[in-house]
Amino acid sequence: MPFDGIVLKSVISELRQKITNGKIEKIFQPGMYEIIIKIHSRKNSYKLLLCANPSFPRIHLTEGSKKNPMKPPMFCMLLRKHLGGGIIKHIGFNDYERITDIHVESLNELGDLTIKKLVIEIMGRHSNIILINENNKIIDSVKHVDNETSSVREVMPARTYALPPSQDKLSPDTLNAGRLFEGELAGIKAESFLLRNIKGFSPYICREICSLAGINGKLPINTFDVELLTKLKDSLKLHLEKIKNSDFTPHMIFDDGPVKKPVDFHCITVAQNNNLNLYDSMCGLLDQYYSWKDRLNNLSQKKTALMKKITVFVHKYDKKAAALHSELGDAEDRDKFKLFGELITANIHSIPQYSKKATVLNYYSEGNEYIDIPLNENITLQQNAQRYFKKYTKAKSCFKHATVQLNKALKELEYLESIQHQLEIAQSALEVDNIKNELVEQGYINISVPDKGEKTTPLSKPHRFKSSDNVYIYVGRNNKQNDLLTLKDSSPDDTWLHARNIPGSHVIIKGSDFPDSTLLEAAILAAYHSKYKLASNVPVDYTKVKYVKKPKGLRPGMVLYDYFKTLYVTPDEKIVNKLKIEE
Repeated sequence: MPFDGIVLKSVISELRQKITNGKIEKIFQPGMYEIIIKIHSRKNSYKLLLCANPSFPRIHLTEGSKKNPMKPPMFCMLLRKHLGGGIIKHIGFNDYERITDIHVESLNELGDLTIKKLVIEIMGRHSNIILINENNKIIDSVKHVDNETSSVREVMPARTYALPPSQDKLSPDTLNAGRLFEGELAGIKAESFLLRNIKGFSPYICREICSLAGINGKLPINTFDVELLTKLKDSLKLHLEKIKNSDFTPHMIFDDGPVKKPVDFHCITVAQNNNLNLYDSMCGLLDQYYSWKDRLNNLSQKKTALMKKITVFVHKYDKKAAALHSELGDAEDRDKFKLFGELITANIHSIPQYSKKATVLNYYSEGNEYIDIPLNENITLQQNAQRYFKKYTKAKSCFKHATVQLNKALKELEYLESIQHQLEIAQSALEVDNIKNELVEQGYINISVPDKGEKTTPLSKPHRFKSSDNVYIYVGRNNKQNDLLTLKDSSPDDTWLHARNIPGSHVIIKGSDFPDSTLLEAAILAAYHSKYKLASNVPVDYTKVKYVKKPKGLRPGMVLYDYFKTLYVTPDEKIVNKLKIEE
């Protein structure tokens, strides 16, 4: 994410056009390191986002909205006190450093007009938002940095504000591209050299310059001949000219995957790229990019938190199943205890009392072998026989109980594994919320009862596909949706598919008259949306919906089916993406 000094210049240029002389109407702090300022300027309303989050520090206009806390944080209240109703007089640019200050004219406690500055420093984990008074003293900041945290620069209330230490780099506005490459360059890679010597440059822009020159930026500069070095200088000059003239072309770069995902952005480009989208506004691009990143980050956090809770139960039932397996192993000798008791009783008159063992004929065996029976010499033979009969009764009861409990534990594990699989493939926060609600209903998670009138989480829609024969195919995203898709939204003669004996989605082919090619594609979808997504020759069972039943007591997503056939298919992501209907 190259939010470098050049991108910042592009953003500031746009902000100056839109919000200079604008009035600050409202200030919010939806997150710990996030400030949103509502501004009225030139008959338009804008929302300015300042973010000092270490992962995504930035400044840009936004159209999104976020939920604010019931009680505004102290820093938010402070900003409202000092900047509320103020006029934005200037937005500063600090020679391609990722620092900008917003000059706000507002009334102080005495009713006099003063200029205060709101500084945002976009510096990774050192990012900060700082409020400064007219005497250049820090009023407060989102993050406090004392002398124990940093011996170089304190950011604390009442301290004099000072810029971070300047890096020993050259400004793009004064740089002479022809003279930059003079001096000792042995072993220095081209991209690294540009990044190390020019202010505001990010790895992305360094790659772009080398790419336009047709050179490998990972190679040392001293290995280039005169022609290559000239091309590198010309490419750098072209980029510098665009930067100096603010010739910005906001663009977003996407990956080569079937589902387009943004991977980079910038405002200077000359290289051709088929996976590049152009934008009219740098702020609009950043708003879209970081909204996508925020959604992805939020989704990841939700999935991780829920997965931890599920894992606790998986470990619990794994441990329980192991203990029950051990109990069943101990009970395997139960018939031997019964045999010992019967043989002692049958030979009670021929075995000496208070013996340590008895060697008797096992008349139950085919070969009439003799068998040694351990005895307790401190009790009578009748008591020894009764002791073995009691062991048999206890082991028999234990075996029966452990078998029932083991089956229950294995079914719970099967259900939890299906939940884990659905959580892993969930693509939206709504899908995760649906899974969480299911776990609440099944008693795995306790949450507070929602207030009356509070909106319930809607159920996500199933995936939709259209076969190469134009037949609709539906794939469930979670257990509750699988039940709804199979048991309520399908006709008896629709075809149902599921990967055999593994967690996966229910797949429904609508209608009963379709070619074998549609059945094969539906089977591929079923295998792809299962735990064996990366396997080959996955068995997929299929039958009519009328042969799929859900007896009372089965967990969501669990069904029984009959009269089925099996196809063996290998999941193919290209086929899946080809059949997918955009949502």
